[in-house]
Amino acid sequence: MKVHRATFVVLLASLTVATRAAEPPAPSPEQQAMMQAWERAARLGPEHQRLAEQLAGTWTTRQSMWIDDKTPPALSAGRSVHTPILGGRQIRFDFKGDFQGQPFEGTGLMGYDNVAGHYVGTWTDSTVTGIVVGEGRYDPATRTYTLRDVMSDPMHPGKQATMRETLQVVDADHLVQEMFDQHDGREVRILRVEYTRER
Repeated sequence: MKVHRATFVVLLASLTVATRAAEPPAPSPEQQAMMQAWERAARLGPEHQRLAEQLAGTWTTRQSMWIDDKTPPALSAGRSVHTPILGGRQIRFDFKGDFQGQPFEGTGLMGYDNVAGHYVGTWTDSTVTGIVVGEGRYDPATRTYTLRDVMSDPMHPGKQATMRETLQVVDADHLVQEMFDQHDGREVRILRVEYTRER
């Protein structure tokens, strides 16, 4: 009996030592700071919640596109599905419609970057091979997101073109998106998209 008891004590001590040996070492202060920084970067906040509440859903669209300020806009229609992804950290836009009589589709992302402290967005579609990247802010007084977009300039290879983009939340069922370009040193509107939520 004493032998069995002694054997049990030895085995228990061995398991305790093995368990302690298998435990990972405590993180250093630098590692703790890094983990906390990544946790803050990934944390969902009111900005992400607002994006989902305002933008998520399926929308019918009406587009007006201007070639210049002297020509009436070209009109077209489409449909856009806005889906929260990655646990609500981004909103994905999937658009289908027509452009100059041809089928057109595009996809983009919009979210809030906790680290940078501003909203970010991307867009690409069937008329380009590049990606538009934007960043900007939200004005609660006008319920408007304003982003500065950058893309490769098709007219000047090797250079970047910049545009201003606004997305106004008119009410729970209507959005208005507009894009502005620079022509001869002045800003001109080139696109307006009116969104109506499908019910």
